[in-house]
Amino acid sequence: MSDIDKPFAGRVAIVTGATRGIGRAIALELARRGASIAFNYARSVEAADALKAEIEALEVGALTAQCDVAATERVTEMVKQTKETFGRVDFLVNNAGVTRDNLILRMKEEDWDAVINTNLKGAWNFARAALRFMLRQEEGGRILNISSISGVVGTAGQTNYSASKAGLIGLTKALAKEAASRRVTVNALALGLVATDMTDALDENYRTKLLEQIPLKRFAEPEEIARVACFLLSEDARYITGQVIQVDGGLAM
Repeated sequence: MSDIDKPFAGRVAIVTGATRGIGRAIALELARRGASIAFNYARSVEAADALKAEIEALEVGALTAQCDVAATERVTEMVKQTKETFGRVDFLVNNAGVTRDNLILRMKEEDWDAVINTNLKGAWNFARAALRFMLRQEEGGRILNISSISGVVGTAGQTNYSASKAGLIGLTKALAKEAASRRVTVNALALGLVATDMTDALDENYRTKLLEQIPLKRFAEPEEIARVACFLLSEDARYITGQVIQVDGGLAM
């Protein structure tokens, strides 16, 4: 393939939470465009091995690491390993996320902590570790945080999730200001409802109610999210930083 077909040839991306859903789609789309991929997994070795094989079949490098995104030292080790393996770190996609939904008076403290630690502290950990290398590179780098419209408008029953995703937006804007002078851009996607295992498991009546609230009357496909992500990581977006792009079918207009 030509450089036009593989615009990310020679680039290296770290994608967290990549073994399923949106993260998996982003990792594979980046690989199709020529980037080598490093990704973490928490438990499923089988899912990690399967994704690694798919990435390598696209004739790019792949690196896996069992890593809790909230474990600061382990994150630092993984990012360092990525640099040692591939020689550089160009892109970071902070996609790892969990939900522990409940009304605040019924929510357990450990459910608050789990969501904040994974969704927000995890992104901070990886950004901090990756920037140590990005800031030294002549080409700089790209950081993309996967947020949610729940972080823009808030969602009842998701005080922990909404707070974590709103925190990601604040992290994005602050970090964009810190890193801009060294050619590192930082942006976020605020996602609406995406067709994943999570939405597939919803009660049919509830799915119908959700669809009625979306002006485009459908959920996004993970591959659509991946293509928007790749745009923000590309040279075409080199003058975009500190922005939150809503990809939600018009749900939060």
